[in-house]
Amino acid sequence: MVEIIKSVYQHPLLSEEDLEKMAASHKKENVKKGTVILKQEQVANEYYILESGLVRSYVHDYDNNEITTEFFAENEIVIVPTSLFQRIPSQETLVAVTDAVLWKIAFEEFQQLYHSIPGFSEWGRLWFTHQLFATKQRSLEMITKTATNRYLKLMQEKPQIMQHVPLKQIASYLGITDTSLSRIRKEISH
Repeated sequence: MVEIIKSVYQHPLLSEEDLEKMAASHKKENVKKGTVILKQEQVANEYYILESGLVRSYVHDYDNNEITTEFFAENEIVIVPTSLFQRIPSQETLVAVTDAVLWKIAFEEFQQLYHSIPGFSEWGRLWFTHQLFATKQRSLEMITKTATNRYLKLMQEKPQIMQHVPLKQIASYLGITDTSLSRIRKEISH
């Protein structure tokens, strides 16, 4: 069985047999740096587990600037939930920041497993709850934490981003200008 599947889908109700069935529904995909995984306006028909590499999601603001909305790192689920579950065109674009290894599961297969494996649906509820809390926390931190503190938290949680992602994309994720990020980095290194 694929170990990454086991490590991501952790729930006490999931048996070894359940996990094997779930692993069989995921297909391995190797993508090159710069590969667009999901385009804006496209309906997501699958989601991915990221085994290695980095993936970024972004939108265009009212001035058509690219604004990074998320960085996905190893052992995370790469997904645009609104598009996948509401079956609507994505507002976001997903792109590989580095070469990446992904495990893809189609929406139909996910649905079939979700409705036939009780532990998987329980895992899904917990995962969505966690995502909701994380999203709320991020929106609060954008208001209540300084740019320096947001940067330090990102460095702590996903240090690989600093090695592979252009400063402009990191700055847009943090809600600051490139100049501000350069100043913050300079202050921290002294």
